[in-house]
Amino acid sequence: MFLAVLVVVLLPVTLLFWLTNVFLYSFYTSQNVWEPISPLRLLLAISLPALIAKNGLRKKSLSKSGAEAGFLVGLILTLSSYCFMASLLVFFLTGSKLTKWRSGQKRKLDSDFKEGGQRNWLQVICNAGIASELSLLYLIDVGCSEFPIDFQKRYSASWLSMAVLGALSCSCGDTFASEIGSVVGKTDPWLVTTFQRVPRGTNGGISVVGLLSSVVGGTVTGLAYFVVLLLCANSDTMLNSHPQWPIVVLGGFCGLVGSLIDSIVGATLQYSGINLKTGLIVEQPSDNVRYISGVPLLDNHGVNLLSSVVTAFLAPHVALYMWSYFIPMR
Repeated sequence: MFLAVLVVVLLPVTLLFWLTNVFLYSFYTSQNVWEPISPLRLLLAISLPALIAKNGLRKKSLSKSGAEAGFLVGLILTLSSYCFMASLLVFFLTGSKLTKWRSGQKRKLDSDFKEGGQRNWLQVICNAGIASELSLLYLIDVGCSEFPIDFQKRYSASWLSMAVLGALSCSCGDTFASEIGSVVGKTDPWLVTTFQRVPRGTNGGISVVGLLSSVVGGTVTGLAYFVVLLLCANSDTMLNSHPQWPIVVLGGFCGLVGSLIDSIVGATLQYSGINLKTGLIVEQPSDNVRYISGVPLLDNHGVNLLSSVVTAFLAPHVALYMWSYFIPMR
C-alpha cells in the first residue's frame, strides 16, 4: 500500500519539479545561470529519503518528527550530490545499528537513554543540519553534479564538498565512539581535559576503543563518498583529475577530530554528574548528584551541532593541504 501511494504521489511531483527546472533553464539559458535537474535525480531525491524515513519509523530509529526532518535532509543532499547522500545513508544505517547494539548496558549508564535510540527532529538537525546548509550552498553555487576534488579547477565545489564530508564524518565518528566506546573495554574512560578516570557515559570521556571507533566511523563515511564518486562522476573528468583516495583519509581524520572536539566541548560546556541513588550519568545538578565535570550550558544536541560546525570549517583546509602535499598541484 505504501509503495502504491508513494508512486502515485512521486510521479506527478517529480514531473512538476522537472517541468519547473526546464522552464528555469529555458528562461536563463542565455546567461548560463541554471541547469535543469534530471527527472531521475528528482525521483531518487524524493523516493530514497522517503523509503529511508519509513524504514526508520518502522524500526523505531526515528520518531515522526525525526522522519520528517530526515526526509528533508535526504532530499537536499540527494539533489546536490549522490556522494553527499551516500555518506548520509552510511551514517544513518550504521549509527542506527550501533545505537541498538548492547542497549541493555547503555540503559544502565545514561538517564536519558531511549529504547532503540529513536531520533527526533532536533537530533537529526543537530547531526545533519550543517551538512544540509552546505549542500544547499553547493546546489546554488555548483548545481546538481558529482565532481572530483580539484582545488585548482573547481575550488568552490571542492571546498563545499569537503565541508559536507567533514560535517557528516564528524557526526558518524562521534556516534561510533560513543556507541562502541561506552560498552567495550574493562576500564573506565579518561576525561579529555584532565586525563583522570571518570565513570562510563561521562560527557567528554575518551578511550582507546572510542578513538579508534571514531576513525572507523569517519572512514566508512569517506569511503561511501569515494565509491559513489567513482561510479557517478563523468569518466573523462575523473581521468583528467587528481587521484581521489585522500577523500577516504580525510573522512577518517574528520571522524577522529570531530569526536575529540565533541569530547572537549562536552567536558567543559556540558554538565556531567552521577546520581548517587541510581548510579546514572545526569546532565543537571541536584542534591543527589555528585559533580564530575563541565557546566550546564549545552546539552547533547548543542555539543553535536557545535562540533559539526567546527569540523565542517576545518575539513576543506585540511583537504587543501592533503591534495597539495600528497598530490602536487599541476
